[in-house]
Amino acid sequence: MKSHSRHFLALSVLFLLPISFSIVAFHTFQLTINRPEPKQPESLVRFTLNRHEDKLPNPRFLVFSLIYGFVVLVLSLCAAGTITYSVYHGFFGRPVKLISAIKSLLNSLLRLFTTVVSSLIVVVSISVFVSLVLFVIILVIEQLGFEISHYTENFSVFCVIGTVVLGLVVLYLLVNWSLAFVIVTIESSWGFDPLMRSKGLVKGMRCVSLSLLLFYGSILSLIVWLVWKFELGDGVVDGAIFVFLTVLAVLASACLMAMMLNCIASFAVLYMYCKALHGELALEIAEEFSGDYVSLPFDEEKVPYVVTVVQQP
Repeated sequence: MKSHSRHFLALSVLFLLPISFSIVAFHTFQLTINRPEPKQPESLVRFTLNRHEDKLPNPRFLVFSLIYGFVVLVLSLCAAGTITYSVYHGFFGRPVKLISAIKSLLNSLLRLFTTVVSSLIVVVSISVFVSLVLFVIILVIEQLGFEISHYTENFSVFCVIGTVVLGLVVLYLLVNWSLAFVIVTIESSWGFDPLMRSKGLVKGMRCVSLSLLLFYGSILSLIVWLVWKFELGDGVVDGAIFVFLTVLAVLASACLMAMMLNCIASFAVLYMYCKALHGELALEIAEEFSGDYVSLPFDEEKVPYVVTVVQQP
C-alpha cells in the first residue's frame, strides 16, 4: 500500500469517501427529514406539541433509508472488490493499475452481491429460528401458570437474552465469513461456496479474524458516535459553530475512509496468511515465480510456514 499510495488513495476517494461522508451526514439528513423546520410561528407551535404523537414512520425517511442503504452497499462492494484485487496483485509484484482494478468489478461485483444475499439468507433464517424458540419458551412458561406480558420485566429479560444469543451467533458467523469477499474476488466463486470456503480457510486464525473485526468495528463505531453527538439543534447556528462542525465532518470522513481502507486490506493480507498456513500458497507461488527465488513476506514468529521457490537445474 505504501508503494502504491496514489492508487489506493484514488480507490478510497472514489468508493470509500462517499460512504464515510454519507455516514457522517446521515444523522443530519435524518433530522432534516423527520424534523423539518416550519416557516410560520403557529406551525412551529403545532409541530412542537404534536411531533411526539405521530407514531407512524415517515415515508420519506423510509424511502431515503432504502436508497441510502442500496447505494452504500454497492459502493462497499466496489471498494472491497477493487482494493482486494489491488492488494492481491501487488503481493505478487504484478502491475497495479486503477483501470484494471475498476475493470475487475465487471467479473466480481455481481458475485459479491449474490454472496451478500446468501449471507443475509442465513442470518435471517437464524434470526427467525431464535425468535421462534423464544416464542415457544414463553408459551410453555405461560402454560405453566406464569404470566408474561409485553410490559413485565420477565419479557424484557427474554428479549435481552435472545438479542445476546443472536448477536453472538452473528459474530461467530462474521468471524468464519471474514474471508468470503476476498475469496469471491480472487477465486471467482459466489453464493454459499465462498462462505463455506472461508470457514475452512480461517481455521487456525479465528482469533486474528475476531481481533480485526473488534478492532476496526470499535474504532469505526466510536468515530461515528462522537460525530453524531455533535448534532445541530433547532436554533440558529452561528459562523464559528458551523465552521467547527464542517471541519469535524471532514476530519471524521477522512478517518473513516482510512480505517475502512486498512480494514479491507487487512483481510486481504489475512487471506494470504491463511493460505500459507494451510499450505495452499506454495504451488501458486511456484507457478507465479517459476525460475526466480522468492521469500514470502511472512513473519516466522506469527506464521510457521515460510515458502521459498528455487529453480531446479
